[in-house]
Amino acid sequence: MFEYFDIHSHLNVPDFDLDRDEQIGKMKEQKIGTTMVGVDFESSKNIVDLAGEHDNLFACVGQHPDDLTPNSVFDDRLELLANNKKTVAIGECGLDYFRLSSMLGGDGLKGIQKTVFEYHIDLALSVGKPLMLHVRPSKGTMDAYADTLDVLEHHAKLSGNKLKGNAHFFAGDKDILKRFLDIGFTVSFTGVLTFTSDYDELVRYTPLDMIMAETDAPFVAPTPYRGQRNSPLYVPEVVKKIAELKAHSYKGVKEVLMANVLRNFPQISAIAPQPEL
Repeated sequence: MFEYFDIHSHLNVPDFDLDRDEQIGKMKEQKIGTTMVGVDFESSKNIVDLAGEHDNLFACVGQHPDDLTPNSVFDDRLELLANNKKTVAIGECGLDYFRLSSMLGGDGLKGIQKTVFEYHIDLALSVGKPLMLHVRPSKGTMDAYADTLDVLEHHAKLSGNKLKGNAHFFAGDKDILKRFLDIGFTVSFTGVLTFTSDYDELVRYTPLDMIMAETDAPFVAPTPYRGQRNSPLYVPEVVKKIAELKAHSYKGVKEVLMANVLRNFPQISAIAPQPEL
């Protein structure tokens, strides 16, 4: 069984091409698992294939809202990946307005993003797996978060609160956080916690049983690895910082965060390696 779990990484990207097997081997030694997250059909397919080769790797398949193209796939090919036993979540999906404010036709692109987001919601409900959310508002606002939650709250009611998920790399405010918690969505924090205090109050406010740890590797490596390529191997640094901010023991927080993963991503629990008797 795992002791740590990085709920959101991109171990499949070229940054790991030279030492991916070595990284995965070290993760196994340190009892670290991770969910690798797709940003389009091709990356999702590659992730499912890679996850099938290792018992500490899992897949999240979908279409990133900022990477939409006329060739993006939303048909039975993506549904087949979503039904794979190593696929534990759908995404990363959501709304990304960060660059739309400087683009012509931004309102139309928002509508396209919303349609694609709702496709992911329907897919998640149909396969009974949680969402992995990517939400990035335009600068100085909470607009994408507010719009995302309007959609989620509507579908949560329609589904009888069967819709679940995690808001990755959470950077909203307390009001936004409360709305996520009210519909049963967890939030995850990255190594950014180790070099800025911007999110300290959010971590303190969030109930410990609603928090996930992530690296978003290869991005935003935590202290003491800043400036280097990030890795799921560094997720203990995130756990350590969460424990510090929550004023709880490292061991206790580590155990609760692992339990959060298994409860909220039940497919991981169903196929994770079991401890030897």
